[in-house]
Amino acid sequence: MTVTVVDVPEARRYEARVEGKTGVAGFSEYIRTAELIAFVHTEVAPAHEGRGIGSALVRTSLDEARTAGLRVLATCPFYASWIDRHPDYADLLYQNRSNASD
Repeated sequence: MTVTVVDVPEARRYEARVEGKTGVAGFSEYIRTAELIAFVHTEVAPAHEGRGIGSALVRTSLDEARTAGLRVLATCPFYASWIDRHPDYADLLYQNRSNASD
């Protein structure tokens, strides 16, 4: 099974498609600024669950974030847990540098 992941900026999401299948197998929605990309939601179609679609989405989008020099805010639980299991991507995570407190 060949999975292709592409950024669709006009929809603010990455989409995964499976070769030979029609439609989107999964997607990851994001909010992007010049310095940061926040991944807010990931969804995989039930017919494609458990086949590595989510991992392909995360790996591709994080690799592209690294190339673009973006910090990553993983508000999506799938992204957060994936990064926890793949610490070689932890350096991308956004770190709050503010000293302000309530």
